[in-house]
Amino acid sequence: MQKLFSWASKWWPGLIPLAVMWGFAAWNNTLPVEADLSARSSAALKDTVLDKTRIAVDGRDVSLAADAFSEEGRRDAVMAVETVPGVRLVDDRTRLVPEAKPFVWNAERDVVRVTLSGSAPLPSMKARLTEAARKEVGGVEVADQMGLARGAPPRFEAAAMLLLDQIGKLKDGKITITDTKVNLSGMARELGGRESIAAALKNLPEGFSIAANEIKAPPYIFQAYKDPVAATVTLTGYVPDNNVHAAIATSASRKFFTEKVVDNLKASIGAPGAFSTAVVAALGALSRLSTGTLVVSDREVKLSGDALYEGAANDIRAGLGKDFPKNWQYKPEITVKPAAGPVDGTVCQQLFSELLTKGKIRFATKRAEIDPDSAGILDRLIETALRCPTTNIEVVGHTDADGEDSFNQALSEKRAQAVIDYLVKAGLPASRFTAVGHGSTQPVAGNDTDEGKAQNRRIEFLVR
Repeated sequence: MQKLFSWASKWWPGLIPLAVMWGFAAWNNTLPVEADLSARSSAALKDTVLDKTRIAVDGRDVSLAADAFSEEGRRDAVMAVETVPGVRLVDDRTRLVPEAKPFVWNAERDVVRVTLSGSAPLPSMKARLTEAARKEVGGVEVADQMGLARGAPPRFEAAAMLLLDQIGKLKDGKITITDTKVNLSGMARELGGRESIAAALKNLPEGFSIAANEIKAPPYIFQAYKDPVAATVTLTGYVPDNNVHAAIATSASRKFFTEKVVDNLKASIGAPGAFSTAVVAALGALSRLSTGTLVVSDREVKLSGDALYEGAANDIRAGLGKDFPKNWQYKPEITVKPAAGPVDGTVCQQLFSELLTKGKIRFATKRAEIDPDSAGILDRLIETALRCPTTNIEVVGHTDADGEDSFNQALSEKRAQAVIDYLVKAGLPASRFTAVGHGSTQPVAGNDTDEGKAQNRRIEFLVR
């Protein structure tokens, strides 16, 4: 026995390096096996729908942790790993993604971004919704705050995609799907946007319905700016249709303004009732200003600028709303242009002639009542008369050749007197004016055309 222990004491120290070598060899051989099983397990899961997948391998045992979106999908994932050659045991740590009750999804737009929140049923669908939002609002930031949850109704993706098509039509607002109910609120980006969204909502997938649609239209705006330096009147904004467009443009260029009319109007739906009536009345008031801005926003009219003299300012302030439809609001912000310097009779005559070359005082057919649309040219004549207070002025009426000579003579005198009455009402002394009528005896054009007759029907101011 003593010899046996003596012999063993000689060789057992050699077992230690042998054991180390064996352990190193075993460990060195296990690493490639575990890496191979991990790779093949991951490959086996490529056709499964999972989230937060984690695979750990210990020898030939595999631990699988993941969030699955259905019980069937969870079982299929575990089975796929179990059938990987070389796998001995699968530690199943999978779980189902929580179910959302109710299932809510939101798309919200503000000034700087679109935010997607709520729940999406699958990672791939989450990515598709985010990409669709980016395409719809190109250049605007899209923030993905969506979580993942089960419980989406059938055809959820089709409904969400259709609603994302509408987010680009909003200036700001929010669209929400709650199970199969859709809620919308906010402001459309452009006129017609609200109607376009409403039309698109008719194509929601089967089973979905609108719970609330509170999309508002932007203000329906018409603007006119009168610039005395450029001698232009610029029209911008919207009109209901081409017929109203033509009527307003014609009134502006032929009836109200002697300045060049720059027409930048566009036709669009959404105009308030009696839009044309209100705009034409407001343009008539603008024509009486030296410089001014008219803004019609829905049913509110704002007119600001300088009247040519104090009496005109008071008249415009008092009369602005008389021709507007009921329920329209108006805000006159009228000041008075600083009085121009005095001029002598020669310059005064030149100014009168220039004004009456550019514009005409109009009357009712065959009558002496002054057309209200002539207020703009009359205000300019009054302003000029105020600049030469020591002169006397003949107001001379002329007619075309239609009708009896005696009728035309009397009509020309009455029209001249009607103009003087207007000037006196504005504050000018009656003693400075004399009414003269020449009937049709002094034509400036032929009476064989409507254009020639229109030129012959005129009022002249002669400084004496």
